[in-house]
Amino acid sequence: MSKKYVYLFSEGDASMKNLLGGKGANLAEMTLLGIPVPQGFTVTTEACTQYYVDGKMISADITKEIETKMAELEAIAGKQFGSAENPFLVSVRSGARASMPGMMDTVLNLGLTDVVVEGLVKKTGNPRFAYDSYRRFIQMFSDVVMDVEKHRFEKLIDVMKEEKGVQFDTDLTADDLKELIVRYKKMFKEVKGFDFPQDPKIQLIESIEAVFRSWDNPRAIYYRRMNDIPSSWGTAVNVQAMVFGNMGDTSGTGVAFTRNPSTGENKLYGEYLMNAQGEDVVAGIRTPLPMSELQIQNPAIYNEFMEYSNKLQDHYKDMQDMEFTIEDGKLYMLQTRNGKRTAAAALKIAVDLVAEGMITKEDAILKVDPKQLDALLHPTFVAKALKDAKIVAKGLPASPGAACGKVYFSAVDAAAAEAKGEKVILVRLETSPEDIEGMAAAQGILTARGGMTSHAAVVARGMGTCCVAGCGDIKVMEHDGYFTTKDGLKFSEGDYISLDGSTGNVYGAKVDTEEAQLTGDFAQFMAWADEIRTLKVRANADTPHDAEVAQKFGAEGIGLCRTEHMFFDEDRLPSVREMIVAKTEEQRRKALAKLLPMQRADFEGLFKAMSGFPVTIRLLDPPLHEFLPHSDEDIKALATEMGLSFEELKETVESLQEFNPMMGHRGCRLAVSYPEIAEMQAQAIIEAAINVNKAGMSVVPEIMIPLVGEVVELKYVKNIVVTTANAVIEKAGVTLDYKVGTMIEIPRAAVTADAIATEAEFFSFGTNDLTQMTYGFSRDDAGKFLNDYYDKKIFESDPFAKLDQVGVGALIKLAVKLGKQARPDIKLGICGEHGGDPSSVEFCHHAGLNYVSCSPFRVPIARLAAAQARVSEIRGVENLGQK
Repeated sequence: MSKKYVYLFSEGDASMKNLLGGKGANLAEMTLLGIPVPQGFTVTTEACTQYYVDGKMISADITKEIETKMAELEAIAGKQFGSAENPFLVSVRSGARASMPGMMDTVLNLGLTDVVVEGLVKKTGNPRFAYDSYRRFIQMFSDVVMDVEKHRFEKLIDVMKEEKGVQFDTDLTADDLKELIVRYKKMFKEVKGFDFPQDPKIQLIESIEAVFRSWDNPRAIYYRRMNDIPSSWGTAVNVQAMVFGNMGDTSGTGVAFTRNPSTGENKLYGEYLMNAQGEDVVAGIRTPLPMSELQIQNPAIYNEFMEYSNKLQDHYKDMQDMEFTIEDGKLYMLQTRNGKRTAAAALKIAVDLVAEGMITKEDAILKVDPKQLDALLHPTFVAKALKDAKIVAKGLPASPGAACGKVYFSAVDAAAAEAKGEKVILVRLETSPEDIEGMAAAQGILTARGGMTSHAAVVARGMGTCCVAGCGDIKVMEHDGYFTTKDGLKFSEGDYISLDGSTGNVYGAKVDTEEAQLTGDFAQFMAWADEIRTLKVRANADTPHDAEVAQKFGAEGIGLCRTEHMFFDEDRLPSVREMIVAKTEEQRRKALAKLLPMQRADFEGLFKAMSGFPVTIRLLDPPLHEFLPHSDEDIKALATEMGLSFEELKETVESLQEFNPMMGHRGCRLAVSYPEIAEMQAQAIIEAAINVNKAGMSVVPEIMIPLVGEVVELKYVKNIVVTTANAVIEKAGVTLDYKVGTMIEIPRAAVTADAIATEAEFFSFGTNDLTQMTYGFSRDDAGKFLNDYYDKKIFESDPFAKLDQVGVGALIKLAVKLGKQARPDIKLGICGEHGGDPSSVEFCHHAGLNYVSCSPFRVPIARLAAAQARVSEIRGVENLGQK
């Protein structure tokens, strides 16, 4: 039996999400629930994959299947596709298995031609509606399928409105729209060199192909990379009978959420427009009305809608984002999905659904994207600074949070400025999916148009970015690089403004911010996560302040203290440099003696800040040249300061230079050449532990030797550490437990981990260097060419941001297995940046690690990801048992 590529909505259900995509599976499920859904069919994700296999063509077999399902759909509708007497029109929409709002393409009113539109006029007796639908179709089809830019059509309609002296599209008459269609088609032929397609079957197949193509458009690729969505999934296409919200004042369209997507409040939230089609609501060209107005305007429709929205929320056990159309007084539900929401709303909804008895704590844990928590950990405005700040404009509070930055008016300029280290506010008339990269780069987004469900609002909420939308108080001149307020104030590119996404306020200056306070729903939710997870979470922290922040966010220790960061402080850098330029061991020891009390105080501060939680301290790792200047001017200044000749210092600097310093004289190799450095650090660590333990603590310091590739090398450096530590302990007349371990960051260490484990009491996987050395990529230079790898589909993500589970992951698994064989009680952790990446945390859980360590602000993300990994593991075992 040949594979089936096309399913009627009545042939599917919610369990078929991978095949039908999220939208198709939900439309099938809604059909089963008896909700009024315009019927249609879904072309599967497998058809999309086949389209690419076949050289970006829909095969004859799949085309035949589409035609067969269209005939069945015509029978259901009692209308005929392409007929002038009884016209049947459809929409064509994308629907990947993961929600990707605005990233792919949609075509409405498909099936209209010069002949069919006249039949629609006769059939409905509503010429304005018919011509409005046709001009919309020409515009969307030309833009999405034929690559004729949307702005060309917008210019023509603006000229027409100016000629007729009207403000809105809805003010144009049927004759106006008929003339506009002529102008649209004329322009289309001038651009493309042929007439606008008049065969509905060709329109349909080309539109389906366009949606498949849009799976690989730049904004979709970028969105997938941001959200860990594999390109192999493909997208489904939903072909659905059209229902019309633009038939007059008894028709309309809208978007609504069962709960507030910004705050999580259990109250219907949404907007609608009468005499409009779906794109009018999200495009922001007209300002929509709140759903509360519909209750007044048409109580019967409102009550029916509430019945369906409650039914859908109860069925899916989650907040729903629904699109609906009212056609001549009859309500249709066009789609539902689990709604995108802010981080604060996600937590409130999850906690409330548990309190309402709708879901379990484990269900709640799976409902929040760990990356979203990032949005809760960012600054808010300082109350005192806010008191003095002047509000220059006010818009809709579309996505909460505080943002401050320099104004930029294009996505390209915003991304470029952010790459230079600037904080950016993207200001647009309205955003579109093409702006995704600039939106991701921005601290905040300000738009003059659009409502609470506009593109800017929905995307910003999903990204956790502050957004003020629909700000009618400003006039944006994008191409001229400035905007003005209603009071006549002018803000040009590069000027500072601040946004409050929780109130909609726009401030005309830089407003100071402060760290967010985490209480309430966050505390309850994270308590559930901690109760469920088995993987510990530590932080990478080098100062007591970092350690305090980490502990506030729930860190259970320090997994990596980089001692070299302490050496860059102004008060100790001279001693470090004195140690580096020393010609003899005696001179080096003299310089190190000056550093000893400073290091001891550093470690005491860390131990105290972590209140007895474990602290892993890495011995000096970077090459020594990093502590010295490199320009002649700076070398001359330092030579004078140190009482050396320029030539002498220059010779030292040049002698330390290496062709490949990241694989050069660094890590444990420094301790092999200069044992006194490791001695000083070991002494400082042990003395600090003894001092804080005398004050009532019970610290067990963990001393980590970096960049080991050979067990004999580790044994040599470990002997220096142990000899020093034991001498300090004996001299102090105390007992002190301590551990000595190593970083696994060289592939050779991973494949000889059984030998390494005979000396190391713990492993910490340094995945930054392990990735670098496994791939042979310099992490400092890879950014120059990785975009080419994304464009050519060699990579889907940055291996330095998301752990390569196939290659680097295999080395980690091997080292875990070998390490445990040699030392069953070995402690295993990870301290690279991957420790805060959710998919990497899940890998670490399944690989059998004891903990992950990440930057302090990513600790809550890792805690939640660890809990989700545990829930998924338990449910996987349960499902296996049921089978």
